[in-house]
Amino acid sequence: MRRISRLTRVAVGVASLALAATACGGTSGGSGDGGDGGDDKGLALAYDVGGKGDQSFNDAAYAGLQRAEKEFGYRTADIEPTDGETDADKEQRLTSLAKQGYNPVIGVGFAYGPAMKAVAAKYPDTTFGIVDSVVEGKNVASLVFAENEASYLAGVAAAKATKTRTVGFVGGVDVPLIHKFEAGFQQGVKDTDPKVKVISQYLTQTAEEGGFSSPDKGKTAAEGQIEKKADVVYAAAGLSGQGVIEAAAKAKVWAIGVDSDQYKQEALAAYKDSILTSALKDINGAVFALAESVEDDKPLTGTHTFDLKSDGVGLADSNPKFAEVPGAKEAVEKAKAAIVDGSIKVRSE
Repeated sequence: MRRISRLTRVAVGVASLALAATACGGTSGGSGDGGDGGDDKGLALAYDVGGKGDQSFNDAAYAGLQRAEKEFGYRTADIEPTDGETDADKEQRLTSLAKQGYNPVIGVGFAYGPAMKAVAAKYPDTTFGIVDSVVEGKNVASLVFAENEASYLAGVAAAKATKTRTVGFVGGVDVPLIHKFEAGFQQGVKDTDPKVKVISQYLTQTAEEGGFSSPDKGKTAAEGQIEKKADVVYAAAGLSGQGVIEAAAKAKVWAIGVDSDQYKQEALAAYKDSILTSALKDINGAVFALAESVEDDKPLTGTHTFDLKSDGVGLADSNPKFAEVPGAKEAVEKAKAAIVDGSIKVRSE
């Protein structure tokens, strides 16, 4: 058996979800097929397109893994995706991790849905997690976020910051998840200033075409929007967002980051003065909470939604220049309070 960890402090929303979670019995490093059962193996991540180093989505999950590794003192694993991979490739990756005795095993991204449904059923003693999708299963925790709410706040900030009354949205792939980002952003902009124009563009129709993993595509899209007078550009595009931020910095306009606080990312340090803010998702906290629940022999299962009310999403204010944008901080705080109390209903499409 693993040791039982002491309770640790995590984000308020994550902790409250953990307390309300359904327990599904004791934990085990083994698998339904009799994996090696190594007691010293813990959290394993299977990354989404773009992989570790995207300074955004995947890196936020990796931060949660690092926290778990440090807190619980066990071995962890994280595996990169491959170009043009299939659901069968993802299934093989998740199977390998479960068979080796890692527990929990988390698929980072909605693309792991079909593979996780298949693999979780074969390894009932392993807890699985999936970020940004809902997968039914007695041993699966679906970790989903109110991206539209964080994006609404980003839209408020963009409407306050623009001087040209034109802002841009760059989505990595034209899928429902990214539509949530766009819908919230559009609504936040229009509710703040109906006269501000929003230019939207998706980089690709499918992830296989590189919409989440091509900074060059992001840069080209942002340059096109900037040519059309956009002076604030918000990217929900994973690794491709780095190109959007680079283009904004070169043109001396604002970029808005996503998922992680991109102002603080070392790899983006050369551009950070142009990163006005970032729409945050506490993927770090969600990943850690699932690992902690397994360590405590009370594994989370079912669907858990991280929203503004639970501090599972939000807007960064790390850049001191954000406070210098007239009325931005006050408008964001007012909008946040209205979303939390239900006065503002944020669209998801």
